[in-house]
Amino acid sequence: MKKLLALIALFGAMTLAAPCFADASAPASAAVTASAVTASDTAAASAPAAAPAPTAPFETEAKNINSGDTAWMLISTALVLFMTIPGLALFYGGMVRKKNVLATLMQSFAITALMTVLWVVIGYSLAFTPGGSFLGGFSRVMLEGVTFFKEAGKLSVSHLATSIPESVFVMFQMTFAIITPALICGAFAERMKFSAMLAFMTVWFLAVYVPVAHMVWEPGGWMAAAGVLDFAGGTVVHINAGVAGLVCALVMGKRVGYGKESMMPHNLVLSLVGAAMLWVGWFGFNAGSAVAADGRAGMAMLVTHVACAAAALSWMFAEWINKGKPSVLGIISGAVAGLVAITPAAGFVGVKGALIIGLLSGAVCFWTAVHLKHILGYDDSLDAFGVHGIGGILGAILTGFFAVKDIGGVDGNVLLQLKGVLFTVVYSGVLTFVILKAVDVVFGLRVPEEEEREGLDLTQHGERVE
Repeated sequence: MKKLLALIALFGAMTLAAPCFADASAPASAAVTASAVTASDTAAASAPAAAPAPTAPFETEAKNINSGDTAWMLISTALVLFMTIPGLALFYGGMVRKKNVLATLMQSFAITALMTVLWVVIGYSLAFTPGGSFLGGFSRVMLEGVTFFKEAGKLSVSHLATSIPESVFVMFQMTFAIITPALICGAFAERMKFSAMLAFMTVWFLAVYVPVAHMVWEPGGWMAAAGVLDFAGGTVVHINAGVAGLVCALVMGKRVGYGKESMMPHNLVLSLVGAAMLWVGWFGFNAGSAVAADGRAGMAMLVTHVACAAAALSWMFAEWINKGKPSVLGIISGAVAGLVAITPAAGFVGVKGALIIGLLSGAVCFWTAVHLKHILGYDDSLDAFGVHGIGGILGAILTGFFAVKDIGGVDGNVLLQLKGVLFTVVYSGVLTFVILKAVDVVFGLRVPEEEEREGLDLTQHGERVE
């Protein structure tokens, strides 16, 4: 109980100390561009004013719900959940040594359960309701107000997705909240205590993920108001998780025997199956972020597939040239790098931009994961930073360069994108460091050396794969 109270106190202190930028006067760009001056000024002046866009979740009649949009979002939600369990679990599980495979699978599964509860209790409310520029409000704590009344023919909708039930929007965004902390596990694989992992993920989710999601995706968030573009999570998910992963790797240090003993993946069949699941599931991730079954969703799906394929080939050929042979591990890592890089751009770029983003991300992430890691000497076990951090940063910046106004409705701005990237890197990096140090004091981060040598399957969970 003392440990739990200490963690709650830590989160409370960080939340109160965080810069809650009140920005109630932020201009609504949609309202600014909603009307155009025509030759018939008198007729326009006499016409009834358009209803203002909603700024908070509200209740509406069931007949206003679009069944096509709802069906697509239900499918997208299932696809994104499928990315974590079993997709990411298998992708990571195949890359570790046999003595740690169950512990690695367990991390993804346990995080799925933990984030679900945290999202329902407080996460959704703080991320996706109006509040300040840094954090949302408390109107949806325990999902209070998320309603469906069959007899009355009414239900609640989010102001960010008015054509689908709010319950579906809650579930869709929950799957993003699940996979983001699960990605971090790749950086500290094979050496963190299970208890410490649960404690770290709880505080990190509340102190880092939720505020960044609010700042980027809620219209009142400062990055959203500033015009930073992130269609499906390049900043919120991948930069956030990748930077946190790098800090975890640096704070925790290298695995016992790293650089001296063989640490080859024990089963690349599992990893390839997991990567294939990620590829397919990512259509829900990116095309689902259109929150509608429309042309923008179709374009997001197309550019996602193109970028993934281009990056897989780019990494494969880079490895072929550098090492003499193309590997399964290389091509699946390249595919994921392309998916990561196109994520912030998916609803803003065309096929040409997607092709270039894919080709660049495959080559750049190959260099960071294979060469930069060894040059700098850190042990990012499964390349969470090398693929997700670097891929997310590259994709976010290139979104500003390749954004097409006819597709996304906005022009790209590389400087604005850089501003969002730098803020997220610093915010996630600093808070992750503080949380890790606090968890280390309370729980201890690493397993003892003898337990690490024996493997986490047995020492943390009392099981092993025969």
